[in-house]
Parts: sequence; C-alpha cells; structure tokens
Amino acid sequence: MNPIKSNVLMAALLCSTSLFAQEIEDKKGIVAKNAELVKVQDGFSFTEGPAVNRFGDVYFTDQPNNRIHKWNAISNEVSVWREDAGRSNGMYFKLDGTLVAAADNKNELWAFDTDGNHEVWITAFKGKKLNGPNDLWVRPRGGLYFTDPLYPRPYWERSKESEQDGQNVYYLSDDKTQLFTVAEDLVQPNGIVGTPDSKYLYVSDIGAKKTYKYEIREDGYLINKELFCEMGSDGMTIDDRGNLYLTGDGVTVFDKKGNQIAHIPVPAGWTANVVFAALDRKTLFITASDAVYTLQMKTRGVW
Repeated sequence: MNPIKSNVLMAALLCSTSLFAQEIEDKKGIVAKNAELVKVQDGFSFTEGPAVNRFGDVYFTDQPNNRIHKWNAISNEVSVWREDAGRSNGMYFKLDGTLVAAADNKNELWAFDTDGNHEVWITAFKGKKLNGPNDLWVRPRGGLYFTDPLYPRPYWERSKESEQDGQNVYYLSDDKTQLFTVAEDLVQPNGIVGTPDSKYLYVSDIGAKKTYKYEIREDGYLINKELFCEMGSDGMTIDDRGNLYLTGDGVTVFDKKGNQIAHIPVPAGWTANVVFAALDRKTLFITASDAVYTLQMKTRGVW
C-alpha cells in the first residue's frame, strides 16, 4: 500500500492535474507507436498488487476496501473476484494458477486457488508476527521472495508496532518447509522482482530511495548485492529486454545497466504497481491510487 506520508501525498495530488499535459519520455522505443495511457476504471480507494495469470488477465487489489478485482484482458471489463481478501497487497501467480498474496490484515502470506478459496501459508517468523508482508515474487525454479516493511495500519491489533528486529526480505522454499531472511540491511524494502532465468533479484529500498540487484543462489540465498539505481519503488516489473519498471511518480524505466530510458506520467498522486498483461504480454497494466490504466508497448513481459 501507499508508503508515503499524508502530507507528501497531498502535495502530489495538488500537482497531479499537470500530469495530464506531460508527454511520455521514451528514449529506446519501448512504447508502441502513437500509444496513449488509457484509464480502464476508477472509483477505487487505493489499487495495488497487479498479478497476471496465464491468460493475460490481471488480478489487483483495492487494499483499503479489502477486495481483489479481476480485469478481463479480452473484454477490458473489471469485476470483483474476492471480498474479504485479507487486505491483500502485493500478489503473484504461480505457474499452477495459485495466486499468492501478501495479506496485510494479520501480517500473513495467503494462497488462493482458482475459485478464490484461500489457505494461510505464513503467520509468523521465528514465532514473532511479521511487520506486514508487502510485495512478492515467485521464482520460476520454485520458492518465492517477499518484502516485509513496516507501515503501521489502523486496523492492526498488536501490543507494539514491530515484533521483528528489522525490515527484511524473506525466502520461502517451494515446499514451504524453509523460511529465512535473505536481506537484513535495508531501511524499508518494498518492490521486488526477479529475472525469468532466476539468476537475479531486484529489491527496492524505498526508505533509502535506492534499488539493488542481487545474484540468486540455488538454495535461495542472495549474494553480490550491488546498487542498481538511485531510486526507490513501490511495485515493479521487468520486460523481455531486461528493462526494469519502477513506480511512484508514474512509471520510470531503467535498462539492465541502470540507465533511465523512459518515464510514463500517470495522472494520479501515487503510482503503486505495474505488470505486463494480455495474452501477448504487451499491455502495461498500471495501478495508481483510485484507478487502473493500460498502455500498449513494443516490449513484452516475461514469465
């Protein structure tokens, strides 16, 4: 969910009308010719967690209203898929169709089947409640990573804000028997995504306004941390060229070397997350405050 303070959000909202006049900056031709940002639907409270299934449909959350919505890639229609969704935030599909969600209500990790039934995968770490799982990425080779920043919620019932020693990144093995920390030196980890070959993981430290790149070991541990760019991000995604898409002030795109190559302005106070959608994965689906948007691309997303 939106990590920025209310006064910062207000300032962003006041200037958001100017975003309508801004043009897309695209140095490498990643956006489709003559493409324009299209508002699919508004009227939400705060949209987050877009996850694409194998048909190209996108499931996303309206986190304050505790719902998961589904965008149909063919009809372009949005429907309510699940009420009482554990206040899900970031989400990601496994190859078998399981939708894994960072369920913020009780600081858990949930998994939904195709009918919307859920089971709880994680309730704590070493017997202590997590801060609040925020975003996640499922490794194609098995296992998943998730970030656990601390954004206190008014609906939490706990004796103190945090039971954990820090705001960390975790790895959960594919059989769910192993859960361990893989990054403990970040200020406030948030957005996270890996490469389709499972070799590298990108983690945004939004608290430090930086994004880092790690090498992934076979056992799930991370090594060789390096600074990727001087920008934090809420959610993020990656395309088939290895470009990284960061969010916050619209969508900012960096090539695999960390050079900024594009900026997509979005008429919203905060852009929370982004994913490649539709069957050909050439539709950029953007969750931004009270609305969701699409933009046609030349690049495509990757499984």
